[in-house]
Amino acid sequence: MDGNATSTHKNVALLSVVSTLATRITTSHDIDSQLQPVLRRLRLPSGLLQRVAGVQERRNWAEGETFDDAAVLAGKQALLEAGIEPGQVGLLINTSVTRKHLEPSVAVRIHHGLGLPSSAINFDIANACLGFVNGMTLAAQLIDSGQIKYAVVIDGEDADEIQVNTIERLQREGIKRKDFMSEFASLTLGSGAAAAVLGPLDAHPGGHRILGGVTRAATQFNDLCVGSVDGMFTDAKALLKGGMELVVSAWTAARRDWNWANMDRYIVHQVSDVHTNALVKATGLDRSKVPLTYPTLGNVGPASIPITLAQEAPLLKPGNRVLLMGVGSGLNTAMMEILW
Repeated sequence: MDGNATSTHKNVALLSVVSTLATRITTSHDIDSQLQPVLRRLRLPSGLLQRVAGVQERRNWAEGETFDDAAVLAGKQALLEAGIEPGQVGLLINTSVTRKHLEPSVAVRIHHGLGLPSSAINFDIANACLGFVNGMTLAAQLIDSGQIKYAVVIDGEDADEIQVNTIERLQREGIKRKDFMSEFASLTLGSGAAAAVLGPLDAHPGGHRILGGVTRAATQFNDLCVGSVDGMFTDAKALLKGGMELVVSAWTAARRDWNWANMDRYIVHQVSDVHTNALVKATGLDRSKVPLTYPTLGNVGPASIPITLAQEAPLLKPGNRVLLMGVGSGLNTAMMEILW
């Protein structure tokens, strides 16, 4: 792959990865119950979220919980597990899709909450569900360059408002089947937070080495999945087709520099049964090496990859090869290899 599509890292380690889960559970049965009148009117069966998407439940923030407080909590725990003091951090990258306002960045709130020094660079990266992997890549490049020593990549997501707005809109008169299906993906979203700490491998030989990865873009599909707090509107069939074509293109081109056919784990962006089955088939992955969190957590946006990695981490052994991979609205894909 030419240009900037391939990145390699010489001296970067993942020192910790931590998740903070929202405490309120919303089952798909709960959502079905709220939508029962419209399902009957449209002659759609109950249980679509469970049978088609494979999402049994998702998390929402309880009263007094917020996505940015949860991100700060995850960041503090990640620093503690990495053995890094806030004053040592040179970079904070927030990758949240969720934001309370356009300005200032979410990163400034988290920077303050973590007690990072004024010398620590901080900003947001927004790239749909790939933001966290993009943030890790950028942080790794800055560590390799010697500009910084330690970085925190962080994400907090709040699906509550979009969930409420979507259910309210689907209950209105005049909603047709195509309208319902275009918003179906919004009902799979969940809330949560995650954080990772990266640092130099030579100072932390027990860390998990970040080797590098690839990215690929197919931005002709930029209008297939468009979202805001009002709702997420998706052309699911075209999105799946375009996404899988992009993944196969990147996977095939990556063979020049990488061999990912026999990894020990594939940590994929968590979307649904349909998406995961298509990804496994398109790339020939061993399904037993693809851990799933969407059945109980739903799609937590950019936080889904680090949340899944955090949950799988206790089962990983030194020397295991782990591939982070996903497709984000836009369309973009990213893949990153970590040697555990």
